[in-house]
Amino acid sequence: MKKEETLLQEHIAKHHLKVTKERSAILRAFMEAERHVTAEELYRMMKEKHASIGLATIYRTLNLFCECGLAEQRQFGDGHARYELTYNVNHHDHLVCTQCKKIIEFENLDIEKLQDKVAKAHRFTVYSHKLELYGLCADCAKSNLASAEGKE
Repeated sequence: MKKEETLLQEHIAKHHLKVTKERSAILRAFMEAERHVTAEELYRMMKEKHASIGLATIYRTLNLFCECGLAEQRQFGDGHARYELTYNVNHHDHLVCTQCKKIIEFENLDIEKLQDKVAKAHRFTVYSHKLELYGLCADCAKSNLASAEGKE
């Protein structure tokens, strides 16, 4: 967490902002979540220990994390902005279950190589990319199959 705090402090100082106990607490809670969280989820997680931190403060702080490269805002088609830690994390892509909303992270070197090959074929320089595959996770597919078989 030291590197993340240092990065946040450097960004805050560069923009003449203050390192506050609220921002530090939000960073700790965000990193402890270890998943894609909405601002509302983070607010609920923190409410008991940090009742003075409001939802607006969490939104502003998450946006600050995105600005300084600690986090990224993601949209997974459910109408909610989710945030994930990106600092010091390997590149990965996502499988998104459209039924239960489970998000599965995966890394695949073959996909990365194919994307590079496609970009090269089109003389295109890629700076970044996001790959999200939408469908049913194994649990939901199994549940749907069992439901369908029960109706027959």
